[in-house]
Amino acid sequence: MATTVAGGDTRECDVLVIGSGAGGLSAAITARLHGLDVIVVEKQARFGGTTARSGGWLWIPMNPLSVAEGVQDSLEDARTYLRHETGAHYDAARVDAFLTEGPRMIDFFLKHTAVRFQGGYAFPDYHQAQPGARAGGRPIVAEPFDGRELGERLAELAPPLRELSFAGLVIGSGNDLKHFFHFTRSFESFRFVIARVCSHLWDLVRHGRGMRLVNGNALAARLGKSLFDLGVPLWLNTAARELLREGDAVTGAVVEQQGKRLTIRARRGVVLASGGFPHDVERRRQLYPHAPTGREHWALPPAGNTGDGARLGESAGARFVDDYPNAAAWAPVSEVRWPDGERGLYPHFVDRGKPGVIAVLADGHRFGNESDSYHDFVQAMVRGSPDPAAMDAFFIADHRTLRRYGLGVVKPFPVPIGWWLHSGYLIRGQSISHLAQRAGIDPDGLQATVRVFNEYARSGHDLEFGRGDNAYNRSQGDAAHGPNPCLGPIEQGPFYAVRIRPGELGSFAGLRTDRYSRALDRQGRIIDGLYACGNDAASVMGGNYAGGGITLGPAMTFGYIAGRHLAGAHLMAERRLEATEDARIANAAPAPPAERSIPRDGR
Repeated sequence: MATTVAGGDTRECDVLVIGSGAGGLSAAITARLHGLDVIVVEKQARFGGTTARSGGWLWIPMNPLSVAEGVQDSLEDARTYLRHETGAHYDAARVDAFLTEGPRMIDFFLKHTAVRFQGGYAFPDYHQAQPGARAGGRPIVAEPFDGRELGERLAELAPPLRELSFAGLVIGSGNDLKHFFHFTRSFESFRFVIARVCSHLWDLVRHGRGMRLVNGNALAARLGKSLFDLGVPLWLNTAARELLREGDAVTGAVVEQQGKRLTIRARRGVVLASGGFPHDVERRRQLYPHAPTGREHWALPPAGNTGDGARLGESAGARFVDDYPNAAAWAPVSEVRWPDGERGLYPHFVDRGKPGVIAVLADGHRFGNESDSYHDFVQAMVRGSPDPAAMDAFFIADHRTLRRYGLGVVKPFPVPIGWWLHSGYLIRGQSISHLAQRAGIDPDGLQATVRVFNEYARSGHDLEFGRGDNAYNRSQGDAAHGPNPCLGPIEQGPFYAVRIRPGELGSFAGLRTDRYSRALDRQGRIIDGLYACGNDAASVMGGNYAGGGITLGPAMTFGYIAGRHLAGAHLMAERRLEATEDARIANAAPAPPAERSIPRDGR
């Protein structure tokens, strides 16, 4: 029997999408381009979700940009790499769907939408020792976007993280970042940075904000532009409260908008893409080993990502996968207090791998390889701490390193550091011992660690953790620094520390789905009419972090797959493949390709 809402209004559509990040918008756009009537609802006041705060990278092996550049790779090598990365949680059907449909998804969006990408050809996979790993070519990043193309709807786009900007100017994670790091060492970089800053200041004068959107904010904007161009309704400040069901099938949802409950009936199905559960304290308590009460943890996604999709899916009988080795994508974060009183979190993506930076616990000792991925770094931090729930960990650097590379939210020279000292974010000591006393670190332990690390830096070999021994480590360092781009001595006072804690980029645990993004119950049966993608779905990576973009790459791919499946387009593709195979077996000429019409096959 269908759920009804007494006295409530009712709307009908083919597809209801709950959430407006990359996964949800990809599903909505794909379904609309295949001729379906779509409605997107978003709980927050702005669209873009975690995507708008992200780096904007997608991990898509054999993507069209890399193929065009002649990158040497194969789907079989990518499959081998993922088989080793996911281990016991390898899902062959979903991995095959991701690998085969990912490049087609990129091609589809490039041809039919405002979404554009740039190659990340020198961005290595995170675990270079694994079979099938590549030193570059698999990640791509959203191309910068002119915010003026969104018109008045630019105000509806969720902002990027303030902590990753400078006076509102957000630095792109590709060539932009390299130029800003080389600002004082290269005339070309100096000229680039000055031009970017002047352009940003001109935007502030004319528009009151920057107009050059980069990283995940550019991706969310491009997806939003594509959605709006197609005329798909996007209802902000609209929370999904319950799913409608007829028998075992999901037929829509009850949503709440400005205190009013509405019934949305979806003829084809509902897509859950609400951003996972990073702010669901109870689920964090159950799944995070370092958060026994659920509160010893700092999450970077929007505060509205409270696990709505998981609860809705479970209410319809869907299975929540909670046995991954890691329930979320971890990252070390530091707490920031701004001069205007606002507080935020800084994710330490790039600073920890620079020469002259080390990470220690309260005993003063290093616990892992600082140049490994942020996900691996946090795992090492938790393992090394005697009490993960009361963890004290710090990044340590000397004055030369701080002014050369920055540390956390503290920017390199010539940006002043006075506020960060005054606010307590940056702890300073005239000697290593003095710094340790001020930060609450064991002085003897820290002095011994720095002494040994300086020997490693001079020799170019980290005998303890092998920092700088692989391509990914080296990509996080400074190529102009030798003998090891990741190792530099800590010897020129004053000395500095920044306190860090475990944080997350998004959920890995989530609803079990099949290769078509359909939600599955505890017996593995399909729940008719219910789909999940993005961080609402259990990650195809099996709770591990294989490379940059392994969240957004699958999010868009499985959103695309869901949109096509809802439209029945997958049937056309399967029939075409079967016809081609039959013709090959019969040694006959292959069947002519289907007409390239979006509503028919979406390719």
